[in-house]
Amino acid sequence: MINIIEVTKSFGSVMAIDNLSLHIQKGEILGLVGPDGAGKSTLIRIMIGLLAKSSGHIDVLGSTNIESVKNKMGYVPQKFSLYQDLTVMENITLIGSLYGIEKQKIQQISQEILTFTGLWQFKNRLAGKLSGGMKQKLALAAGLMHKPAVFFLDEPTTGVDPVARREFWQLLYNLNKEGMTIVVATPYMDEAELCHRVAFINLGQLISCQTPAQFIVAYPHQILELSVESKHINHHIKDCYLLDLHSFGNKYHIVTNDIDRTRTDIEQKLTQQKIPILKLQKIKPSLEDVFVLFTAQGGA
Repeated sequence: MINIIEVTKSFGSVMAIDNLSLHIQKGEILGLVGPDGAGKSTLIRIMIGLLAKSSGHIDVLGSTNIESVKNKMGYVPQKFSLYQDLTVMENITLIGSLYGIEKQKIQQISQEILTFTGLWQFKNRLAGKLSGGMKQKLALAAGLMHKPAVFFLDEPTTGVDPVARREFWQLLYNLNKEGMTIVVATPYMDEAELCHRVAFINLGQLISCQTPAQFIVAYPHQILELSVESKHINHHIKDCYLLDLHSFGNKYHIVTNDIDRTRTDIEQKLTQQKIPILKLQKIKPSLEDVFVLFTAQGGA
Protein backbone atom coordinates (compact mmCIF):
# COMPACT_ATOMS: atom_id res chain seq x y z
CA MET A 1 0.00 0.00 0.00
CA ILE A 2 2.77 2.46 1.00
CA ASN A 3 6.53 2.00 0.63
CA ILE A 4 8.93 4.45 2.28
CA ILE A 5 12.61 3.82 1.62
CA GLU A 6 15.43 5.83 3.24
CA VAL A 7 13.37 9.04 3.32
CA THR A 8 14.81 12.17 4.89
CA LYS A 9 13.30 15.59 5.53
CA SER A 10 15.23 18.53 6.87
CA PHE A 11 14.15 22.02 7.84
CA GLY A 12 17.38 23.98 7.63
CA SER A 13 19.79 22.34 10.06
CA VAL A 14 17.02 20.31 11.72
CA MET A 15 16.64 16.71 10.50
CA ALA A 16 12.93 15.97 11.04
CA ILE A 17 12.96 12.59 9.25
CA ASP A 18 16.25 10.73 9.27
CA ASN A 19 16.79 7.94 6.72
CA LEU A 20 13.46 6.30 7.58
CA SER A 21 12.15 3.17 5.86
CA LEU A 22 8.68 1.77 6.49
CA HIS A 23 6.27 -0.49 4.60
CA ILE A 24 2.55 -0.15 5.30
CA GLN A 25 0.42 -3.12 4.36
CA LYS A 26 -2.96 -3.02 2.67
CA GLY A 27 -5.87 -3.39 5.08
CA GLU A 28 -3.96 -2.76 8.30
CA ILE A 29 -4.24 -0.17 11.04
CA LEU A 30 -0.74 1.18 11.60
CA GLY A 31 -0.06 3.32 14.66
CA LEU A 32 2.66 5.97 14.66
CA VAL A 33 3.92 6.52 18.20
CA GLY A 34 6.69 8.68 19.61
CA PRO A 35 7.39 11.68 21.84
CA ASP A 36 6.51 15.23 20.82
CA GLY A 37 8.78 16.35 17.99
CA ALA A 38 9.62 12.76 16.98
CA GLY A 39 8.56 13.36 13.35
CA LYS A 40 5.16 11.65 13.24
CA SER A 41 3.24 14.60 11.77
CA THR A 42 6.02 15.35 9.30
CA LEU A 43 5.99 11.76 8.09
CA ILE A 44 2.22 11.82 7.56
CA ARG A 45 2.44 15.09 5.64
CA ILE A 46 5.11 13.61 3.39
CA MET A 47 2.96 10.53 2.73
CA ILE A 48 -0.05 12.64 1.70
CA GLY A 49 2.01 15.06 -0.39
CA LEU A 50 1.70 18.17 1.80
CA LEU A 51 5.47 18.21 2.31
CA ALA A 52 8.20 17.24 -0.14
CA LYS A 53 10.84 14.82 1.10
CA SER A 54 14.47 15.95 1.00
CA SER A 55 15.68 12.59 -0.27
CA GLY A 56 14.70 8.94 -0.53
CA HIS A 57 11.88 7.05 -2.22
CA ILE A 58 8.16 6.87 -1.46
CA ASP A 59 5.25 5.39 -3.34
CA VAL A 60 1.61 5.41 -2.28
CA LEU A 61 -0.99 3.12 -3.83
CA GLY A 62 1.59 2.02 -6.38
CA SER A 63 2.49 5.53 -7.58
CA THR A 64 5.52 7.71 -6.91
CA ASN A 65 3.43 10.69 -8.07
CA ILE A 66 1.47 11.32 -4.88
CA GLU A 67 -0.48 14.13 -6.52
CA SER A 68 -2.06 11.62 -8.89
CA VAL A 69 -3.48 9.48 -6.05
CA LYS A 70 -4.56 12.21 -3.63
CA ASN A 71 -8.21 11.55 -4.49
CA LYS A 72 -7.76 8.08 -2.97
CA MET A 73 -6.42 9.40 0.34
CA GLY A 74 -8.26 10.85 3.33
CA TYR A 75 -6.71 13.04 6.03
CA VAL A 76 -7.73 14.26 9.48
CA PRO A 77 -5.19 16.86 10.73
CA GLN A 78 -4.19 17.34 14.34
CA LYS A 79 -6.05 20.64 14.62
CA PHE A 80 -9.75 20.94 13.72
CA SER A 81 -9.65 22.75 10.38
CA LEU A 82 -13.27 22.91 9.21
CA TYR A 83 -15.37 26.09 9.27
CA GLN A 84 -16.71 26.88 12.74
CA ASP A 85 -19.42 29.21 11.39
CA LEU A 86 -20.86 26.64 8.99
CA THR A 87 -23.22 23.86 10.02
CA VAL A 88 -22.24 20.21 10.01
CA MET A 89 -24.10 19.68 6.72
CA GLU A 90 -22.67 22.83 5.13
CA ASN A 91 -19.13 21.73 5.95
CA ILE A 92 -19.72 18.27 4.52
CA THR A 93 -21.38 19.66 1.40
CA LEU A 94 -18.47 22.04 0.84
CA ILE A 95 -15.92 19.23 1.13
CA GLY A 96 -17.92 17.09 -1.30
CA SER A 97 -18.02 19.98 -3.80
CA LEU A 98 -14.27 20.47 -3.53
CA TYR A 99 -13.82 16.82 -4.48
CA GLY A 100 -16.03 17.39 -7.53
CA ILE A 101 -18.86 15.14 -6.36
CA GLU A 102 -22.22 15.82 -8.02
CA LYS A 103 -24.76 17.68 -5.88
CA GLN A 104 -27.27 14.82 -5.80
CA LYS A 105 -24.53 12.36 -4.89
CA ILE A 106 -23.30 14.68 -2.12
CA GLN A 107 -26.70 14.52 -0.43
CA GLN A 108 -26.72 10.74 -0.53
CA ILE A 109 -23.13 10.32 0.70
CA SER A 110 -23.59 13.00 3.39
CA GLN A 111 -26.52 11.19 4.92
CA GLU A 112 -24.68 7.89 4.86
CA ILE A 113 -21.53 9.28 6.48
CA LEU A 114 -23.26 11.48 9.05
CA THR A 115 -25.43 8.53 10.05
CA PHE A 116 -22.35 6.32 10.27
CA THR A 117 -20.56 8.84 12.53
CA GLY A 118 -23.65 9.56 14.64
CA LEU A 119 -23.88 13.19 13.48
CA TRP A 120 -27.03 13.08 11.34
CA GLN A 121 -29.23 14.46 14.11
CA PHE A 122 -26.80 17.37 14.49
CA LYS A 123 -26.57 18.18 10.78
CA ASN A 124 -27.92 21.72 11.26
CA ARG A 125 -25.73 22.59 14.25
CA LEU A 126 -22.84 25.02 13.76
CA ALA A 127 -19.47 23.25 13.84
CA GLY A 128 -18.27 25.76 16.42
CA LYS A 129 -21.02 24.61 18.79
CA LEU A 130 -19.98 20.95 18.72
CA SER A 131 -18.14 19.23 21.58
CA GLY A 132 -14.54 18.17 21.07
CA GLY A 133 -15.51 14.58 20.34
CA MET A 134 -18.21 15.61 17.87
CA LYS A 135 -15.78 17.94 16.09
CA GLN A 136 -13.42 15.02 15.58
CA LYS A 137 -16.28 12.92 14.23
CA LEU A 138 -17.09 15.75 11.81
CA ALA A 139 -13.44 15.86 10.71
CA LEU A 140 -13.62 12.10 10.21
CA ALA A 141 -16.84 12.45 8.18
CA ALA A 142 -15.26 15.14 6.01
CA GLY A 143 -12.28 12.91 5.30
CA LEU A 144 -14.58 10.09 4.21
CA MET A 145 -16.66 12.05 1.69
CA HIS A 146 -14.70 10.72 -1.29
CA LYS A 147 -14.42 7.18 0.16
CA PRO A 148 -10.61 6.96 0.31
CA ALA A 149 -8.63 3.72 0.10
CA VAL A 150 -6.13 4.85 2.73
CA PHE A 151 -6.91 7.17 5.64
CA PHE A 152 -4.35 9.23 7.58
CA LEU A 153 -5.17 10.65 11.01
CA ASP A 154 -2.80 12.85 13.01
CA GLU A 155 -3.56 12.49 16.75
CA PRO A 156 -7.31 12.71 16.07
CA THR A 157 -8.45 12.18 19.68
CA THR A 158 -6.09 14.53 21.55
CA GLY A 159 -8.06 16.38 24.20
CA VAL A 160 -11.17 14.25 23.66
CA ASP A 161 -12.83 12.54 26.64
CA PRO A 162 -12.38 8.75 27.07
CA VAL A 163 -15.93 7.86 25.98
CA ALA A 164 -15.62 9.89 22.77
CA ARG A 165 -12.20 8.34 22.12
CA ARG A 166 -13.69 4.85 22.40
CA GLU A 167 -16.54 5.75 20.04
CA PHE A 168 -14.09 7.26 17.55
CA TRP A 169 -11.98 4.10 17.52
CA GLN A 170 -15.04 1.94 17.01
CA LEU A 171 -15.70 3.97 13.86
CA LEU A 172 -12.10 3.37 12.72
CA TYR A 173 -12.48 -0.37 13.30
CA ASN A 174 -15.68 -0.45 11.27
CA LEU A 175 -13.93 1.35 8.41
CA ASN A 176 -11.01 -1.06 8.59
CA LYS A 177 -13.36 -4.06 8.48
CA GLU A 178 -14.62 -2.70 5.16
CA GLY A 179 -11.06 -2.85 3.81
CA MET A 180 -9.75 0.65 4.47
CA THR A 181 -6.05 1.01 5.33
CA ILE A 182 -5.57 3.38 8.27
CA VAL A 183 -2.44 5.21 9.43
CA VAL A 184 -2.92 6.99 12.75
CA ALA A 185 -0.53 8.95 14.93
CA THR A 186 -1.52 8.74 18.59
CA PRO A 187 -0.08 9.87 21.94
CA TYR A 188 -2.19 7.27 23.79
CA MET A 189 -0.73 3.82 24.37
CA ASP A 190 -4.17 2.28 24.94
CA GLU A 191 -4.99 3.38 21.37
CA ALA A 192 -1.67 2.07 20.04
CA GLU A 193 -2.54 -1.33 21.48
CA LEU A 194 -5.62 -1.36 19.21
CA CYS A 195 -3.46 -1.13 16.06
CA HIS A 196 -2.36 -4.14 14.05
CA ARG A 197 1.22 -2.84 14.09
CA VAL A 198 2.93 0.04 15.88
CA ALA A 199 5.84 2.09 14.51
CA PHE A 200 7.89 3.75 17.25
CA ILE A 201 9.54 6.92 15.94
CA ASN A 202 12.04 9.07 17.80
CA LEU A 203 14.30 11.88 16.55
CA GLY A 204 13.02 11.25 13.04
CA GLN A 205 14.15 7.63 13.05
CA LEU A 206 12.10 4.44 13.01
CA ILE A 207 13.15 2.59 16.16
CA SER A 208 11.02 -0.50 15.54
CA CYS A 209 7.77 -1.59 13.90
CA GLN A 210 5.98 -4.66 15.29
CA THR A 211 2.66 -5.83 16.63
CA PRO A 212 1.84 -4.65 20.18
CA ALA A 213 2.20 -8.25 21.41
CA GLN A 214 5.66 -8.57 19.84
CA PHE A 215 6.84 -5.38 21.54
CA ILE A 216 5.69 -6.60 24.93
CA VAL A 217 7.25 -10.08 24.53
CA ALA A 218 10.57 -8.48 23.52
CA TYR A 219 10.66 -6.08 26.49
CA PRO A 220 14.03 -6.84 28.13
CA HIS A 221 13.19 -6.10 31.79
CA GLN A 222 10.68 -7.01 34.49
CA ILE A 223 8.07 -4.74 36.06
CA LEU A 224 6.89 -4.41 39.64
CA GLU A 225 3.75 -2.35 40.15
CA LEU A 226 3.71 -0.41 43.40
CA SER A 227 0.72 1.36 44.95
CA VAL A 228 1.17 3.59 48.01
CA GLU A 229 -0.60 6.61 49.43
CA SER A 230 2.62 8.57 49.79
CA LYS A 231 3.70 10.92 46.98
CA HIS A 232 7.24 11.34 45.62
CA ILE A 233 7.97 7.70 46.35
CA ASN A 234 11.19 7.87 44.31
CA HIS A 235 12.77 9.81 47.19
CA HIS A 236 11.97 6.99 49.61
CA ILE A 237 13.25 4.09 47.51
CA LYS A 238 16.11 5.76 45.64
CA ASP A 239 18.68 3.46 47.30
CA CYS A 240 16.79 0.28 46.46
CA TYR A 241 17.94 -2.08 43.74
CA LEU A 242 16.10 -1.02 40.57
CA LEU A 243 16.78 0.14 37.02
CA ASP A 244 14.11 2.79 36.67
CA LEU A 245 10.89 4.13 38.16
CA HIS A 246 7.91 5.63 36.34
CA SER A 247 4.68 7.10 37.63
CA PHE A 248 1.40 6.05 36.01
CA GLY A 249 -1.37 7.95 37.77
CA ASN A 250 -1.50 6.71 41.37
CA LYS A 251 0.71 3.70 40.62
CA TYR A 252 4.42 3.25 40.00
CA HIS A 253 6.11 0.91 37.56
CA ILE A 254 9.48 -0.20 38.89
CA VAL A 255 11.84 -1.56 36.24
CA THR A 256 14.27 -4.27 37.36
CA ASN A 257 16.22 -7.32 36.25
CA ASP A 258 15.87 -9.06 39.61
CA ILE A 259 12.27 -9.09 40.85
CA ASP A 260 12.95 -10.79 44.21
CA ARG A 261 15.84 -8.53 45.16
CA THR A 262 13.95 -5.37 44.21
CA ARG A 263 10.76 -6.47 46.01
CA THR A 264 12.68 -7.26 49.19
CA ASP A 265 14.56 -3.94 49.09
CA ILE A 266 11.37 -1.92 48.62
CA GLU A 267 9.44 -3.76 51.32
CA GLN A 268 12.26 -3.26 53.83
CA LYS A 269 12.80 0.41 52.95
CA LEU A 270 9.12 1.39 53.08
CA THR A 271 8.52 -0.60 56.26
CA GLN A 272 11.42 1.24 57.92
CA GLN A 273 9.86 4.55 56.87
CA LYS A 274 6.40 3.41 58.02
CA ILE A 275 4.87 3.83 54.55
CA PRO A 276 2.07 1.27 54.00
CA ILE A 277 2.27 -0.72 50.78
CA LEU A 278 -1.14 -1.06 49.17
CA LYS A 279 0.15 -3.30 46.40
CA LEU A 280 3.52 -4.57 45.22
CA GLN A 281 3.36 -7.26 42.57
CA LYS A 282 4.95 -8.38 39.33
CA ILE A 283 2.95 -7.44 36.23
CA LYS A 284 3.32 -7.88 32.50
CA PRO A 285 4.97 -4.89 30.84
CA SER A 286 2.63 -2.60 28.93
CA LEU A 287 3.14 -0.76 25.67
CA GLU A 288 3.60 2.34 27.82
CA ASP A 289 6.65 0.70 29.43
CA VAL A 290 8.02 -0.05 25.97
CA PHE A 291 7.41 3.56 24.93
CA VAL A 292 9.29 4.89 27.97
CA LEU A 293 12.22 2.56 27.25
CA PHE A 294 12.50 3.57 23.59
CA THR A 295 12.18 7.26 24.42
CA ALA A 296 14.94 6.99 27.02
CA GLN A 297 17.19 5.25 24.47
CA GLY A 298 16.67 8.10 22.00
CA GLY A 299 17.51 7.47 18.37
CA ALA A 300 20.18 4.91 19.11
